[in-house]
Amino acid sequence: MSTNDGLDMELSCASPDQAISWQEPPSNKVPQPLWWESMAWAARIHSKGRIDRAGRALLELSPDDPSRDEEIAVVDNWRSCHAYPLQIIKMNLLSRAKKIDPDAVVAQRLKRRPSIEIKLRDNPNMKLSQMQDIGGCRAVLTTIGQVARLVSKYKESHAKSSKGRSSWDGSDDFDYIAHPKPDGYRSIHLIFRYQSLSPERAIYNGQRIEIQVRSKLQHLWATAVETAQLFTGQALKSKVKNASEDWLRFFALTSSAFASREKMATVPGTPDDAEEIIRELHQIMARTPIMQSLSDWNDTVHLLEIEDPQPGEQFYLLVLDAEGRTLSVEPFSKEEAVKAQRAYDKAEKETEGNPNKQTVLVSVEDVNALRKAYPNYYVDTQGFITAVQRETGALKLIKRRRKRI
Repeated sequence: MSTNDGLDMELSCASPDQAISWQEPPSNKVPQPLWWESMAWAARIHSKGRIDRAGRALLELSPDDPSRDEEIAVVDNWRSCHAYPLQIIKMNLLSRAKKIDPDAVVAQRLKRRPSIEIKLRDNPNMKLSQMQDIGGCRAVLTTIGQVARLVSKYKESHAKSSKGRSSWDGSDDFDYIAHPKPDGYRSIHLIFRYQSLSPERAIYNGQRIEIQVRSKLQHLWATAVETAQLFTGQALKSKVKNASEDWLRFFALTSSAFASREKMATVPGTPDDAEEIIRELHQIMARTPIMQSLSDWNDTVHLLEIEDPQPGEQFYLLVLDAEGRTLSVEPFSKEEAVKAQRAYDKAEKETEGNPNKQTVLVSVEDVNALRKAYPNYYVDTQGFITAVQRETGALKLIKRRRKRI
């Protein structure tokens, strides 16, 4: 199995049924053994109908209902069987992203069960078996230009692939940079459908995996929203907005300010003019101590992680306790991927019902990339604060230039 650019892929940015078909081409070369090939990855053991019923049951059953554990087991198995396709697609993403930007940060994660529940609740017609981002990986590149180059690379591969397998129609439905979400979210999502010629891996054929491609500015914004949501208890990301209007508007405006700097489309409902954006931001910041709150939270978490990282560590189980202000980081080697998944399921069960605790299993190149990929778990908002200060300070520069003229 190879993770180079020769992989035959097909791209879709349109709908769940128009996803990239990812298929390995036949090769005359003798394949070199790779670590993930010898592992006993989880496989689906329930029908799609049973999986969908379990997803609905999570929303209907109370936390103390004894039958809830059975439904959780079904959901956890469905989530776990995305791990192998996710690993393959992440490795290809890592190779491509690093060729474009050596400083690119690439990470992967299986979707948190609370996040699965929120998405199902926000989308009543969605079936769990059709959720596109249970397995997800992300590339954060330094500039918006590099983002465009990486996405173009995938589209070029699609153009060269067999037309008989492609279902991509060129739609930009998942281009949230060209078309930002009303809350300010900006990124590009590519939906893949895994496909393998290997009989042993055919059980994963059809599994959907999502790739997110975003710039550093977009990443700082998105992770700051995650931090604010956790520490304020406000539903800043949910479709059912249960949050302060000033907080919601602040993040929409800061996203537009970043978009203006990147010369991209601003957020719907916000000004197109950069000066107007900055002026409104100043008004919000004058009456609501948002920046002070972000600063107060910054680096307040006590890190409970192994101080002596070992070679080969690739998976990390993060447990953030917002109330206790602690972050636990448990590393696992790349050969312990299945063990890490079991630890993840156990940790989620232990923290269920506690809104102050967030648990996630992630994979990055090494521990040094962990903080860059997930600053929200480290409660590191400094990069976002600095970027906002740069934008809000621009109004003073504009006024000074006008006075000189």
